[in-house]
Amino acid sequence: MLSISKLLCDATAPGDNLRYGKQGQTDRTQVTPAEPRPIVIWNCTRKCNLHCIHCYSDASTCAPSGALSTENARTFIRDLADFGAPVLLFSGGEPLLREDIFELANFAGEQGMRTALSTNGTLITDKIAEKIKGVGFAEVGISLDGIGAKNDSFRGQKGAYQAALHGIKNCIALKQRVSLRLTITSHTSLEIPAIFDLAEQEGIERVCFYHLAYVGRASALKKTDLSHSETRKVIGLICERTLDLYRRGLPKEILTVDNHADAVYLYLKLKEYDPIRAQKVLALLQANGGNNSGIRIGAVDELGNVHADQFWRHYSFGNVLQRKFGDIWTDTSDHIMRGLKDRKGLLKGRCAGCQYLDLCNGNLRVRAETIYGDVWAEDPACYLTDTEIGLTK
Repeated sequence: MLSISKLLCDATAPGDNLRYGKQGQTDRTQVTPAEPRPIVIWNCTRKCNLHCIHCYSDASTCAPSGALSTENARTFIRDLADFGAPVLLFSGGEPLLREDIFELANFAGEQGMRTALSTNGTLITDKIAEKIKGVGFAEVGISLDGIGAKNDSFRGQKGAYQAALHGIKNCIALKQRVSLRLTITSHTSLEIPAIFDLAEQEGIERVCFYHLAYVGRASALKKTDLSHSETRKVIGLICERTLDLYRRGLPKEILTVDNHADAVYLYLKLKEYDPIRAQKVLALLQANGGNNSGIRIGAVDELGNVHADQFWRHYSFGNVLQRKFGDIWTDTSDHIMRGLKDRKGLLKGRCAGCQYLDLCNGNLRVRAETIYGDVWAEDPACYLTDTEIGLTK
C-alpha cells in the first residue's frame, strides 16, 4: 500500500509504522523488529453472495468444502500471534458468511493482534454493525466499484450498491472506522471523482484504490485494462483530489495498492515543484521497500494454504494444518519464497535496469507471471517511461 495522503500531505495514520518502520513512527520510542512479521490476509471462506467480475479468488455462492474448522482456525490464529504477526485481515469471498467470524475475530484480538475486515458491505445490518464494533475490528474495508447501477453491474447483483451504502452508514453511525475500496479498471476509472465525493459526504475516513491483478475472474479483464497513459491520468487525479481535501481541511487517508510505480511517479512529480518534500518522501519510500509479497504481506486461504499474497492462490508454500505459519514463512528452501524475499538479482527486463528498484522492488510478481509466464519478468503494469527509470538518457 502506498499512502498518497502521507507522501503528499504529511498526514499520519494507524498503519504508518508497519509501512515505513521508524520513518513512519510518530512515537520514536517504538521499536521496529529487525525482521518485521507479515500482515496476514486470511481468505477465511470462498463463499460469497455477489459475483464480481474482478474477483481474484473466483468466489461463488457454493463454497468448496474443506475450510478450516473453528478449532483449526483458533490454532492457526494462536500460532500467528506467537509468530508476531501484527495484523490479521479477515477476507473472503464474503467473510460475514462464515458463522464463526465474530468468535474468531474476538479470539485474534485477545491474542494481541490488530484485526480488520474486508467485506462487500451488503450484509452489514444494524445488528451486524454492532457485532463488528463489539469485537473490536480496527477497520472495515467495504468495496464499491462505482455509484448505483455502475457498481451493481460490476458486482453482478442489482441493489448491491444501496445495500453496501446502508452497511457503510450503519458502521459510521457507531463510529466504526470504514475504508472504502475501489479496483481501478476501464469500467471503474470514471467513477473515481464520485467515490471521492461519496467519502466526503458520508464521513468515510479512508479510501483505497487498487490496481488490477490479473488473477481469478480478473484475468479476463487484462486485455481491457487501462493503458499506461490512462493510468498516469488516474493517479494524477487521485493526487489532485487528495490535495484538494487537505487544502479544504478535510483530511482523509488515501492510498493506492498493488502498483509501486505510483511511488516513483509521485517522487518524480514532487522533485519538479517541491524538492525538499521530495527528499523526505524518498526516505519514506526507501523505508517501505516497495512490493512486500512474501516479506511483509502474506495470505492464507480457506483451506489453510499459505501464499505470498492474496493473489497467489495457484502457488502454496505449505498448509497450516501440517506446519505452523511461522515455520512455513521462514522456510526459504522453496525457490519462490527465497526469491521473493531477495528478488532484485532475479528480476528481468525493464525491472532489472530500473534505477528506482529500491522503491518498487519489482512491483507485483503475479502480474508478470500471468502475462509472460515468468515470475521474474518485468511487471507489464509499470507505466513509467524508459527515460524516467534511467534506461535511456
